[in-house]
Amino acid sequence: MKLRIATGLAAAVVALALAGCSSGGGSSTGSGYGAPPASESPSSSDSGASSASGAALGTASSSLGDIVVDGKGMTVYMYDNDTQGSGVSTCEGQCATNWPAVTTDSATPSVEGVTGEVGTITGVNGATQVTLNGWPLYYYAGDSAAGDTNGQGVGGIWWVLTPAGEKIGG
Repeated sequence: MKLRIATGLAAAVVALALAGCSSGGGSSTGSGYGAPPASESPSSSDSGASSASGAALGTASSSLGDIVVDGKGMTVYMYDNDTQGSGVSTCEGQCATNWPAVTTDSATPSVEGVTGEVGTITGVNGATQVTLNGWPLYYYAGDSAAGDTNGQGVGGIWWVLTPAGEKIGG
């Protein structure tokens, strides 16, 4: 009987700890970054952490409607814990591991079908990070193929964007 209670209590503590990792808290230090399921984690070579020179942005049709993608068709996201137009990305540490920045080698990334204002900022690692309507853009490590939207709504703070640069949901 004592073993069942101890096992149940331990399971509850683990569940609460894991739930805290994906909460949508207001911290800008990485709360809500939502680690991708192990079965969905792409290898480091295809995580999209850095795109080709120019970081082309385009659009794709999805179950969420028309969304913004990079030149390889990978979905890009915005982070509610960033401040629109601040020129600063707040996703660092484990957050940046799960949500790598969309980066470019160009001060003027090419765009096709995106009507929102595309720009760049200096990201946390010093790379040039792409922005849309003042929101720094990110990939989700849990997206393994073009068009995946597995990061949509993670922690209640990660969102896919419309071509006009508006978040979908939230």
